[in-house]
Amino acid sequence: MEGAAALLGGAGEGGLLAGLLIFVIAEGREGFEATGNMAANGYGDHSPTGYSLWAVAIAEIVLTAVFLFVILGATEERAPKGFAGLAIGLTLTLIHLVSIPISNTSVNPARSTGVAFFNGDGAPGQLWLFWVAPLIGAAIAGAVYPLLFGTREQLAERPVREEALDTGRRRGPRNPPLR
Repeated sequence: MEGAAALLGGAGEGGLLAGLLIFVIAEGREGFEATGNMAANGYGDHSPTGYSLWAVAIAEIVLTAVFLFVILGATEERAPKGFAGLAIGLTLTLIHLVSIPISNTSVNPARSTGVAFFNGDGAPGQLWLFWVAPLIGAAIAGAVYPLLFGTREQLAERPVREEALDTGRRRGPRNPPLR
C-alpha cells in the first residue's frame, strides 16, 4: 500500500511540476490569462463541447483501457521487437484525436493534475474523475488482457517464436531464422 501511495503522490507532484513549467512558459506571452486556457480536462460546462459527466467517464475509461491493451501487447515477449514505441505513440495520437473534443483528453492522471490548478475555472473540482476513470480503465485492461491473451506462465510451455521455426519454413537470406 505504501508503494501505491508513493506512486500516486509522485505522479501528482510530477504533473504539478509539469503544469507549473507550462504556466511559466505561457506567462512569457503578454496578455496571457491562465484561467480557462490551460487545456484542463472537464465535463459539462468544462468539456470543450459540453459532454456530460457520464459520457466523459465512459470515454476516459474505454480509451485508457485501449491504451493499456496496446502497451501490454506491444511490450510483451511475443510482440515484434522495436515497434512498441510506434504502436504506443500512434495509439496515444488516435486517443487524443478522438477525445480532445470530449474532455481535452486525460488517460493520465498526472497530465490532468498538472494543468488543473493553474487553469482554475472549476477544473480542480472535476479532477477526481480524471484520476478515477483512468485507474478503472487500467484495472480493466490489467484484468482482461491475460484472459484474452494468456499469462507468461501459460505461454512458457509453448513459446510462440520457436513454433514458427517448426513450420517447415525455408531458411535463407530472405527467410532468416526467427528469434
